[in-house]
Amino acid sequence: MIFVKTEDLRVGMRLAKPIYNKKGVMLYERNTKLTEKGISSVKNFELIGLYILEPAEPVPPMSEEDIEFERFQTMSVFNLRSDMQSMLKKKEPRGIKKLINSIIKNYGNLYHRVNFMQNLRSTSDYVYKHALNVAILSAIISNVMNIHGEEQEEIVYASLIYDIGKLSLEDERLTGKENPDANERAEILEAIKYGNSLLEYSYKMPLGVKRIVGQVQREIYMKDIDEKKGDGEKRLFTGTEIILVADIYDRMTAVKLDELPCSEIWALKYFQNNKEKYSEEVVKSLIAGINIAVPGTCVEFLNGEKGLVIRANPVDILRPRTLDFKHNEIHDLDMLDEEDGYQIRDIMKTMDNRTITNKKLLDKYKSYM
Repeated sequence: MIFVKTEDLRVGMRLAKPIYNKKGVMLYERNTKLTEKGISSVKNFELIGLYILEPAEPVPPMSEEDIEFERFQTMSVFNLRSDMQSMLKKKEPRGIKKLINSIIKNYGNLYHRVNFMQNLRSTSDYVYKHALNVAILSAIISNVMNIHGEEQEEIVYASLIYDIGKLSLEDERLTGKENPDANERAEILEAIKYGNSLLEYSYKMPLGVKRIVGQVQREIYMKDIDEKKGDGEKRLFTGTEIILVADIYDRMTAVKLDELPCSEIWALKYFQNNKEKYSEEVVKSLIAGINIAVPGTCVEFLNGEKGLVIRANPVDILRPRTLDFKHNEIHDLDMLDEEDGYQIRDIMKTMDNRTITNKKLLDKYKSYM
């Protein structure tokens, strides 16, 4: 599976993922060969590109839950776009309550881990897709933390709107830029302040949502300024802590046109190396809510060799049982030190951070456990 930019699509290429319209109706199934009409449709949808199967590659396995996740993302982004545009015009967002309930219904009450899959994003749709993913992650995390009812609704609501000010940026390239310079940071900060002012026009928005949004914005965009002013530490709401973890996780693993995404493993290592910035409980809840380093994941070890995860480690997700391809040996990573070289450096790179699994081979090695 490879990622191909829209301008590089060619007739005859096979789709690796389905394409949906804004109502969630599948327009093109997986393994569909692109036609001139199909390529024109992709351009009309303003997609930055597609996942394409390589010439001899079989269609990768995809569960019904995975397919529904991608369909839900597509539909919800269109709905969120409509609501955010209403807010920019200082009007009440008519559908946002329904969207919040839908997110919580689908991902805020589960009793199993979710295959969290990234959606492709461009400068024109970055804010919408980032907001939706942060809201889904926040629903998952809050559920693991046993936060429900009104508090969970407020967290998801705040997740959807804290970046709305970025839609006012004249330079769309800044919407998802990770390392803006001083002038760009100032421009982004003004946009965020403008977005915050829009919330004052919504009298139906719970006060708790506005408070969380304010804290999230300060922590992400204004913390350096506050520290220079000598402002004291402020206790963060639980909702703020959840959104901060969801925000950075999504930004690090997002598939963007001009930047390669970090893997889930790399994102977790970032949290490990920055424990003072993020709530340990929230990070643990994120890990408990989504699938990372599950059986079938291909990984690269510190010694440069490659391997396959054959059993997850529920205690330490970065130390599963693996199969070393080179020596055909099984290693329990929780029994090895880093000096042995078999700790995980990263997931083997694919554009969507997933790997096609040979189920028969996996079942064979499971029988050894």
